[in-house]
Amino acid sequence: MSELRWNPLLGEWTVTATHRQDRTFFPPPGYCPLCPTIAGGFPTEISEPSYDIVVFENKFPSLMPDPPEPAVDGSDLYPVRPAQGVCEVVVYTPDHNSSLADQPVSQIYKLMQVWQDRFKDLGELDFVEYVYIFENKGEAVGVTLPHPHGQIYAYPFIPPRLVQKVNQFREHKARTGNNLIASLLHVEKKNGERIVAENESFTALIPFFARYPFELHIYPNTHAEALTDLTLAQLRDLASIFKQVLSAFDRLFDVSFPYIMSMNNRPSDGSDYSFFDFHVEFYPPMRTATKLKYLAGSEAGAGMFINDTLPEEKASELRRLIETVVW
Repeated sequence: MSELRWNPLLGEWTVTATHRQDRTFFPPPGYCPLCPTIAGGFPTEISEPSYDIVVFENKFPSLMPDPPEPAVDGSDLYPVRPAQGVCEVVVYTPDHNSSLADQPVSQIYKLMQVWQDRFKDLGELDFVEYVYIFENKGEAVGVTLPHPHGQIYAYPFIPPRLVQKVNQFREHKARTGNNLIASLLHVEKKNGERIVAENESFTALIPFFARYPFELHIYPNTHAEALTDLTLAQLRDLASIFKQVLSAFDRLFDVSFPYIMSMNNRPSDGSDYSFFDFHVEFYPPMRTATKLKYLAGSEAGAGMFINDTLPEEKASELRRLIETVVW
């Protein structure tokens, strides 16, 4: 059962998806559902004996194109609606013992094109208002399948975090006449302390307002509302800077660095978002080689993050680990 229930305290939707309790949880070696299906072996979600990049609908989706009717009746105080949408899985490589950071930059470039294609197709569905591309990497952020993969959720509404961002972008444009990302980059490039890597099309930095010690953002150097606004040359630059920062993450503590990758595109509801800029955010939970950043009372209860580090110092640590990308 899956349905949307309204939270009147916060003014946002919550998904109940009871069938997800049965989803795969760290299967034993040789039984990964994201590996290729080997003749005579365990049948996986991918029937081919090999593949490059694969996209398929999630077997345990929170949102469905044709959802069932809600299990309960709604009311004025507690509206309920079917959990309509799409949940897709994007498998980056057939190599189980790998990660996105381990992939050659050419493979990351292919993935950018896949993401661009899925954003376009899902955004054109008449019931979709926001397409969210993301990756949960590592057991520290709750991943239950270690095989390198990400996900795409196509929501029937604009999720609350994006509503807040859109409002901030719109207000800044109205107040200053400039796009918010352009204003941030103007300050960051003059300062330089928080920049980690940059190329012709993109700048990677630890923001002035970082909530996690190694929170990293990637901003476009020129206006682009979404992945679909990027040229192939810009996608190559995006792949390059992904490769640089992900590899630097892994070198920080000599571990496969856990993170949440959140890709921020304009909504797909047909409104004017010329004031909005595409950007990518990484939220790594590690604050040292042996300590995690937990969301405790202030963060989880009040929504106010407390960062125990200085962004300028963490940017310097990460910047020293950036290497030139070889295509």
